[in-house]
Amino acid sequence: MNKILLIDDDEDILVELQESMMLLGFVCRCASNAKLALIELDRNPDIALIISDLRMPDQSGLRLLQILNERYTEGHRIPIIITSGHADMDDVITLFRNGAADFLPKPIHYEHLVEQLKRFFPEHQMG
Repeated sequence: MNKILLIDDDEDILVELQESMMLLGFVCRCASNAKLALIELDRNPDIALIISDLRMPDQSGLRLLQILNERYTEGHRIPIIITSGHADMDDVITLFRNGAADFLPKPIHYEHLVEQLKRFFPEHQMG
């Protein structure tokens, strides 16, 4: 079963995203900030994808990307999709330069999310 880590400081968004992912047949772990996300990663080494908010109170999604780049070698990095309702073009460019797999603006369009999931999990039967 494919496991995804969801990170967002807005609990409503986190719950909605988790419900959508579970309906698609994914196992989800959730964290409300970057510090808790790192704990979840330590506890769940089988996480295959991270979907993280960009702007969070403790550390940004960009900082989380940088920490994970330091933690994992090139061949062992977990793909990270960053989401935000407030990012500008400079933010998005910086995210991609730091290894983001994709960027999804909020509100997240379900169809776009499904397309990205198909890209990362081509063998996964959605739903």
